[in-house]
Amino acid sequence: MWNKRKEEDPAPRVAATPAPPAEAAREAQAAAAPAPPSRLTALEAPRGVAAIGKSVIIKGQILSREDLYLDGEMEGTVEVPEHRLTIGPHAKLSASIRAREVVVLGAVNGNVEASEKIDLRKDAKLVGDIKTGGIIIEDGAYFKGSIDIVKGVAEPVVRPATIARPVVSSYASAAASPIATTTPAGEPRR
Repeated sequence: MWNKRKEEDPAPRVAATPAPPAEAAREAQAAAAPAPPSRLTALEAPRGVAAIGKSVIIKGQILSREDLYLDGEMEGTVEVPEHRLTIGPHAKLSASIRAREVVVLGAVNGNVEASEKIDLRKDAKLVGDIKTGGIIIEDGAYFKGSIDIVKGVAEPVVRPATIARPVVSSYASAAASPIATTTPAGEPRR
């Protein structure tokens, strides 16, 4: 009546072959076990982020153009200028760090510079100077060093415009002016 569609026949069903007893037992346990939490924990690297695991040791320089999760050992420099750097709970860094945002869960020995903010979580240990736009230090975090809070991009200062006046020396003005001026003795000068 109204543009009826033909119902498609469902795909033919294939009879399942029984699984071996050991495999069937594993599948039953997996179905009965509660599903792992889908929420991201501090021990996992977020998806879509470059990650360096806890068994990796690096000596040198890291330059990343994406968010970075570092949970291994590092000696040198780490630069993530336009992104977030997360230092995992197993990380041991002896490095200078520069990033847009830094989250510290592990140990860092070196200077840290973050254009936006630095977040020291409760088990973090940071020994070094900090230069940042904002900082969060949770209870239990260890920090030894200096903090320099800097503002972001400086806004241009607007000052009222001054009126441009010609600069005339006193000699030129006295010679050109029809008004007589006085000498230091008080006598008129011409």
